[in-house]
Amino acid sequence: MIVAILIGCEVGFWLLLGLGLASRYLWNRRRLSTALLICVPLLDVILLAAAVIDMRGGATADLRHGLAAAYLAYSIVFGHSTIRWADAKFRHRFADGSPPRKPPEGGMARARYEWGFWLRMVLAYAIACALLLGLVWLVNEPSRTGALIDFMYGMLKVPLIALLWPLSYTLWPKKVGSTGT
Repeated sequence: MIVAILIGCEVGFWLLLGLGLASRYLWNRRRLSTALLICVPLLDVILLAAAVIDMRGGATADLRHGLAAAYLAYSIVFGHSTIRWADAKFRHRFADGSPPRKPPEGGMARARYEWGFWLRMVLAYAIACALLLGLVWLVNEPSRTGALIDFMYGMLKVPLIALLWPLSYTLWPKKVGSTGT
């Protein structure tokens, strides 16, 4: 059940996002667009609710349940910026908008940009961990929730590996205007 809901929510995310942007820029239906884009984060809440219902119904935790928490954490931290990025791309492509803003090319401005992104990634990890710990507490059966703790520790690799980007831009900043070759 969770796999079908997980896939449905992922497809639904891109479908609602695409329809929301098409409503805004191609069909000039701003209210419909706003309604569709507001529904995007609700998909992750539905996914997490399905994981909670599944666990409360006696299921043993696994990767699917951990992904539900990770998806919601991603939406909380990166959802708005993802929609803003897609909006800028869509507006540029279909509505003669200006090209989307790019991150700073180099120097300390790029380092600050990378540190900010990494800190948001750490925040998403912390939110996912809080959701997972809440699920562990809610189920209150360590024999069924051990995989959630393992998932939490496994997810720690993401911000640790991603730390390489802000460190590299801080220690070896690319000169602004250089081609990098």
